[in-house]
Amino acid sequence: MDRWTRLALSTLVTGSVASVVSAAALALLSRAEGRGAARPLNATSHWLYGEAAATRDEPDRAHTLVGTGTHHASSLFWALPFQLWLNRQPRRPFAALLRDATVMSAIAAAVDYGATPRRFTPGWELALSKRSMLAAYAALAIGLAVGVNMSETMFGTGRSGEA
Repeated sequence: MDRWTRLALSTLVTGSVASVVSAAALALLSRAEGRGAARPLNATSHWLYGEAAATRDEPDRAHTLVGTGTHHASSLFWALPFQLWLNRQPRRPFAALLRDATVMSAIAAAVDYGATPRRFTPGWELALSKRSMLAAYAALAIGLAVGVNMSETMFGTGRSGEA
C-alpha cells in the first residue's frame, strides 16, 4: 500500500474512533449534568442554527445530524495532523501514544476556543460545564490514541523500514 493511501485510511480510522469515543463521552457528560444526551452534539450545529441549538435535549434530524456530521469531520480534521506527526516518529508504546494524543487534543482545544470564531467553535461551551468540556477533550485524546493503535494494527505505521 502506498503511503498516501495508508495515511488516508489511517486518518479515517483514527478520526472515526476519536469521533465515536468523544461523542459517547459528550452524551454521558451531558446526562451527568442533568441534560439530554444529544444536547452537546445538537449544540455543535450552532454554526448553522444559532445558539438555540444548544437548548435542544432530544435528537432530531436537523440539529443532531448536522452536529454529529460536524463533530465527525472535526475529528477527522484533527486526526490528519496527528497521523502526519506520528509518521515522522518512531513507533511508541501506548502510554507514550496517549501522551502524544493528549498534546494533540490540547492543541485542538486551544484552536477551537482560542483561534476559531465563536460561530465555528464546537459549541460545547453552550451545553456543558468547563469541567465536562475538559473531560470531552480527554476523551478525544483517548479516542485518538486508540484509533492510531487500531490503524497501526490494520495498516502498519507507514514509517520508513516498516511494511
